[in-house]
Amino acid sequence: MAEPPALPLPPAAGGWREGDPAGRRSWVALDGPLRLESGATLPGVRLAYETWGRLAPDGGNAVLVLHALTGDSHVAGAAGPGHPSAGWWDALVGPGRVLDTDRWYVVAPNVLGGCQGSTGPSSRRPDGVPWGADFPYLTVRDQVAAEARLADALGIGRWAAVIGGSMGGMRALEWAVDRPGRTGSLLVLAAPAASSAEQIAWGSTQIAAIRDDPGWRGGGYHDAPPGSGPHRGLGLARRIAHVTYRSEPELAARFGRRPQSGELPSRGGRYEVESYLDHHAAKLVRRFDAGSYVALTEAMNGHDIGRCRGGVARALRRADMPALVAGIDSDRLYPPAQQAELAALLPGADRLRIIESPYGHDGFLIETDQVGALLQELLSGR
Repeated sequence: MAEPPALPLPPAAGGWREGDPAGRRSWVALDGPLRLESGATLPGVRLAYETWGRLAPDGGNAVLVLHALTGDSHVAGAAGPGHPSAGWWDALVGPGRVLDTDRWYVVAPNVLGGCQGSTGPSSRRPDGVPWGADFPYLTVRDQVAAEARLADALGIGRWAAVIGGSMGGMRALEWAVDRPGRTGSLLVLAAPAASSAEQIAWGSTQIAAIRDDPGWRGGGYHDAPPGSGPHRGLGLARRIAHVTYRSEPELAARFGRRPQSGELPSRGGRYEVESYLDHHAAKLVRRFDAGSYVALTEAMNGHDIGRCRGGVARALRRADMPALVAGIDSDRLYPPAQQAELAALLPGADRLRIIESPYGHDGFLIETDQVGALLQELLSGR
């Protein structure tokens, strides 16, 4: 995927206007190379981001919202150029909504290593060649270090709140532990203190599906002819992931054992649930880069808030800001026991909140009324 222009996109005719809640994608070039946790340096880093509302003169109304693995900066607003669907938390951000853009200045970056405007494997190095297989290994800490440089560029010294779910929750935790003075309050949804063996196994299986695709070409496929990349592998990775994102009872209720209309599994046809997974695989392949999927999954597998900090409990003691932690009762990817650990160890958290949902891990994206109530609670004292 080609990287977009370096400058903010102009408003579309009849579209975005300053003050509208829809936001628009902009870019910032980091000043100097980014030194990574591995010791490598990444030159020419740009982060894409969107904002809603206006930054107060004292900078005290800024809220950072961090997306999940295949999300992006488009938290709110309609589908449009560069955005194949409406914002993933559209019901929560805008005038009069929980994240009221008449009060809050909401910032959502595309993660470092992503493919929706930020520097990642599909980006070109300073010499003009795609990074591809040479893109360095990233950690969640590296991603937050880049986001801190974005905050500096925007003139934000301290966030009123840092909010994230799943991979975004990992980054929110890293903000709170590594930069507690810049994190006014914290909301973590469906994320762990450290990725477990099972979570690493799921992620590694998805990475293997991509790397075993002949179109992967060792990661150097970005200048290959169109349509020759590791699309089958990426689609398979998405199928695997999507099963972990939903709950077994929901899949049973929606699909059961029914064949897809007009197809017979005994004659090579699909079940309805297979068609459903095929649909989500095809959607992702159209909009996401396989190299980014690998880089981000590796970062999630490496997530451990206690690494080189004396363990999880000691690390979390650094994060003494007001905090809310929520798990989803049907989440089989990041089960509530992991969030219970966070709620018990974060000094500013009182108890675990539970989002009730039949949808599994994806509940943090779907149950916007319950998420909105948590946001309201977090921000009510700000």
